[in-house]
Amino acid sequence: MTRRTAIATGAATAALLLMPRPLTAQTQGDLIMATFTTTDGTTLFYKDWGPRDAQPVVFHHGWPLSADDWDTQMLYFLEQGYRVIAHDRRGHGRSDQTDSGNDMDTYAQDMVELARALDLKDAIHIGHSTGGGEVARYAARAEPGRIAKAVLIGAVPPIMLKTEANPEGIPLEVFDGFRASLIANRAQFFLDIASGPFYGFNREGAKVSEGLVQNWWRQGMAGGAKAHYDCIKAFSETDFTEDLKALTIPVLVLHGEDDQLVPIANSAHLAIKLLRNGTLKTYPGLSHGLFATHPEVVNPDLLAFARA
Repeated sequence: MTRRTAIATGAATAALLLMPRPLTAQTQGDLIMATFTTTDGTTLFYKDWGPRDAQPVVFHHGWPLSADDWDTQMLYFLEQGYRVIAHDRRGHGRSDQTDSGNDMDTYAQDMVELARALDLKDAIHIGHSTGGGEVARYAARAEPGRIAKAVLIGAVPPIMLKTEANPEGIPLEVFDGFRASLIANRAQFFLDIASGPFYGFNREGAKVSEGLVQNWWRQGMAGGAKAHYDCIKAFSETDFTEDLKALTIPVLVLHGEDDQLVPIANSAHLAIKLLRNGTLKTYPGLSHGLFATHPEVVNPDLLAFARA
């Protein structure tokens, strides 16, 4: 190789590296793990598995977790012939640890952009907890033809915080306690949530899964502390009332009756009254993390709704 050839080759390589690349992927058959760059320059990690011509099912995780929280459901729907997608919300998991944009409007816009980039049509969006709020806001803003149905599982809408309009909500002091605990010792705080109220493992006679506890902690600690701190405000203070009222698509609301983190009386029981085309199903004795502790119960209900 001559000096001139080496220089030319190096210049060409540099030019390729500088070209805009909003979507990058590692592919093995129909399993894709990829990243996507939003218009504000944030890189989001996502999984995209299954036939590209199949109906998409998109999963939205809770705070402070990642797309990994949906592995059981993704494999289940993949076996049923669906295309399954789950992303790490900005600041969470393997996505950029952003110090701004950690709010529901931005979360929803990120999904608008990802759905457009992947050209998702007639998708079913399933969200848990904070992810349920993200689904509600996204569904109200989705581009025509992008979303067909939505599922809210243990979800935060219509609003968690106690206000004049929501007198039965949770006092601000509770969420201030969350923030204080996160600052003081995030690792211990996350461990306490996972081993206690999230899965109902603090209930007498509960069958504790150490694997679930450790997996929850692993996902949480992979994300950014600043984003997790900001997200407490996003999931507790965002009012989704108008989002729910605006939805005309079928919406399935699933909730554990022993949800200690998002009490059913202040969430599902109110949300269903605001939906034009909503169906409510509750599970006696089940916790906030019901789809992880009891996938054999929840997954068939999700599939029946998807196929209806």
